[in-house]
Amino acid sequence: MPRLGTNRYGKAEVRLLRVTRGGADGDALRDWNVSSSLSGELEAVHLSGDNGNVLPTDSQKNTAYAFAQRLGGVEPEAFALALAEHFVSSQPAITRARLAVEEYGWSRGAAGHAFVRDGGEVRTTTVVHDASEGTHVVSGIRDLVLLNTTNSEFWGFAKDEYTTLAETKDRILATQVTAQWRFRGTDVDWAAARTGAREALLTAFADTYSYSLQQTLFAMGARILDAVDAICEVRLVLPNKHHFLVDLTPFDLPNDDEVYLAADRPYGLIEGTVLADDADEAPLAWT
Repeated sequence: MPRLGTNRYGKAEVRLLRVTRGGADGDALRDWNVSSSLSGELEAVHLSGDNGNVLPTDSQKNTAYAFAQRLGGVEPEAFALALAEHFVSSQPAITRARLAVEEYGWSRGAAGHAFVRDGGEVRTTTVVHDASEGTHVVSGIRDLVLLNTTNSEFWGFAKDEYTTLAETKDRILATQVTAQWRFRGTDVDWAAARTGAREALLTAFADTYSYSLQQTLFAMGARILDAVDAICEVRLVLPNKHHFLVDLTPFDLPNDDEVYLAADRPYGLIEGTVLADDADEAPLAWT
């Protein structure tokens, strides 16, 4: 006899722009993509179509807009925490809420009311609030593109009958970072933590003389843990954005490590987790 397994439902990608008017430097923006997902006593709706325990996803959308007005231009972690706790406390059938917020950056233009959209980097936040298992916050960034023109080698690797890759003592190292960091609790200066983690990541990438992208990954995660005490775990996904030296000899031209083919695929994909010595296991944070 079939039985219902793990399930959840919610409203995905609610686009929301919150303008805070009249600050010392002019207006301020929070540009968010908000997704909510609820779990709990939802067997009836799946098995018989009884909607009695289902808060409509349209209501979840409206709640996001209302809380944006009530809370003001807060950090995305504070916003997600407030929504997650609200859904669990206000709906008797809901025992777990997951809120994910993507924040798109804007820089000020020539006037206090003028803004320029930043590049591809996106700030991310996920809050999981469970009635019995507590609250977890995971923040991070994605689509942050980094490149070192030198200080990277790759040699001494395993070889088999299909290996054609040449060893190198100098190469371009480039990646498009997805980084997530788990906080120890919820009493955190979110803005300062984000700034510290991002700066640590950038510094580690620039400062590490790399013999492999895996080595760079660990250095980035370790530097974040050292820089921000509130963070206990870092997970990184680093695609290796390959750059191949172009052969210009057919055109009687030299190429002294100057002209490269920037390949978009296929690419190596390096993933890893760096944990503080005292970090506990918290799988709920990553669900």
